[in-house]
Amino acid sequence: MRGLIPSIAVSAILLLASVAMATPNPADDHSTVVIIYKDGHRQSLAMAEVARIDMNAPAQIVYKDGHKEKIAAIDRIEFGESGVTANMPSRNHYLGKWEVGEGNGSHFFITLEPNGDAKKTLGEEHGTWTWVDGEAHIAWDDGWHDAIRKVGAKHEKVAHEPGTSFNDPPSNVTEAHNTEPKPI
Repeated sequence: MRGLIPSIAVSAILLLASVAMATPNPADDHSTVVIIYKDGHRQSLAMAEVARIDMNAPAQIVYKDGHKEKIAAIDRIEFGESGVTANMPSRNHYLGKWEVGEGNGSHFFITLEPNGDAKKTLGEEHGTWTWVDGEAHIAWDDGWHDAIRKVGAKHEKVAHEPGTSFNDPPSNVTEAHNTEPKPI
């Protein structure tokens, strides 16, 4: 068993590298790595953003911009495009300052940083965010969690109160727009 995990890790890294080198346009964020966790949730990563996946405890994803994200309880890793993930916005799509509704007609701002930090101008100011299946999922330090997602040509912010999951009905859904949009 001890030799199996390093073998799998090396195989996954070599496969990731070979797929990345076979990609004609390395800036194309439509080539993905999908990590499926033992609890069933999935995390999609643009291969153009991933430098490596370290499987040594604690397992982590190391991005090309230098930030690291810990991962645990992986069931499997899938490579390539699927019809679902091919048209999803990349992780970089969500970077920057977002103006979002509060649910009562007023607005506040959420800033998503490249290192995975999130800040907001309302309530608990600090949180962390990850890119999951084409959406920005934000976990605030006070237990609330939000998702910013693209819906058609627009974006929305979906808020979930503490004790609920992203699969539960949201507490509120409001418009969101990036005040610092970057070219895709």
